[in-house]
Amino acid sequence: MKFTSLRVYFFVFIFLLVVQSCKKDEGGNPGPVKIDASQWGSFVPVSWYNMELKLLKETPGFTPPIAARAIAYTGITLHETVVRGMENGTSLSGQLDGLAYLPSHEENLRYNWAIAANAAMADVIRSLFGNASQEHLDMIDALETENLLELSTTDFSQEEIDRSIQFGKLMANAIYLWGASDGGQGAYLNNFPINYTPPQGAGLWIPTPPLFQSAMLPYWGKNRYLIKANKQVAGQIAAAPAFSATSGSAFYQSADAVYQKGNTLTSEETIIARYWADGTGTFTPPGHMIAITSQLIKDNNLSLDKASQLFAKVGIALNDAGILCWQVKYRDNLIRPVSYIQRYIDSNWMPLIGTPPFPSYFSENASFTSATSILLADYFGESYAFTDNQKIDDGFSPRSFTSFNSMADEAAISRVYGGIHYQFDSEIGKSGGLAIANKVLELKY
Repeated sequence: MKFTSLRVYFFVFIFLLVVQSCKKDEGGNPGPVKIDASQWGSFVPVSWYNMELKLLKETPGFTPPIAARAIAYTGITLHETVVRGMENGTSLSGQLDGLAYLPSHEENLRYNWAIAANAAMADVIRSLFGNASQEHLDMIDALETENLLELSTTDFSQEEIDRSIQFGKLMANAIYLWGASDGGQGAYLNNFPINYTPPQGAGLWIPTPPLFQSAMLPYWGKNRYLIKANKQVAGQIAAAPAFSATSGSAFYQSADAVYQKGNTLTSEETIIARYWADGTGTFTPPGHMIAITSQLIKDNNLSLDKASQLFAKVGIALNDAGILCWQVKYRDNLIRPVSYIQRYIDSNWMPLIGTPPFPSYFSENASFTSATSILLADYFGESYAFTDNQKIDDGFSPRSFTSFNSMADEAAISRVYGGIHYQFDSEIGKSGGLAIANKVLELKY
């Protein structure tokens, strides 16, 4: 009987302890509580991509493939920082080629994931734009400070803020060091390597008027793809159409179609060609794509976690589309329309927009826009209508589209209107972008 009473007292004591513990938790003195990244909006990454777009315009050497690379590593850094605060998020470690060892956070401690993202993006952009001017470096410092002040609320202690900053910086450094071995490190300092000699022969690329620059980034196609499987895509891209100077041949007709279109452009076709030119001194075609992505993320009020996933997807696709395009360009070394037309059709003809200094086949603009359109359609829907407002500051009116595919179609045909690509360049470019995007969609985020 005495033993039974003791057991009763024991269980009552344990019950009271449990009740007291629950009351303590309800009383506002709990242990650290994990904060989910979905609690923040997208203003931090949007602000940093706006900064990156400015840098792409104003920093020497950031040609389209190099711009795509910078955009990609920025997005991966963002994602890998924020994914630690996603309940069901998946790291890209082990999925992207060579990405294996990344900093880990402490599971039982609190982080402000927006502050971590702010620190990470600031540091990786500083590193990626290694030749940025002091004025631009000061702008990066100022934006980092401005965002931090906006995010430093009384909900987080200084210790938690410092911990978040430190984690973001560690992640930025890890991603940058991994990227340094991809073959594109510092390429902004040497877009035109002097040790490259282009092959010679009928139908092969030659420097184009009016600048007659040497070949740009001839080795870029040898860079490491972010998705290893994309290395096989180039083998699936058919060789460029057989060259022929014979009047009436299929190749002649392709060139003549560019010539005839260049001579009969409507005012709308002229606007389209110039709108999508995105040449020297602009944010480049990859920058245009990330600018549209950023606009849609902001317009749709995406949370930090969702924004980081979408930015990463588009960035990875742009990088790998650039490598694929350059791999095929220098595999086939196809003559540009202006060179063909001046030699075989009309020696005085010039295209509407300047021909960039690399082979024709296939169109990088078509590839970049196609890949991005597939990813945006996957997220927002195939029939999502939107307006591109990204070139108002450049003097263009906004352009509206009924779908992402219609945007990709317009961007692709713009290169024919501009006189710098054959129709088949644009068609194969779209196919290449599609193949890259499909691989990106197979990853887990």
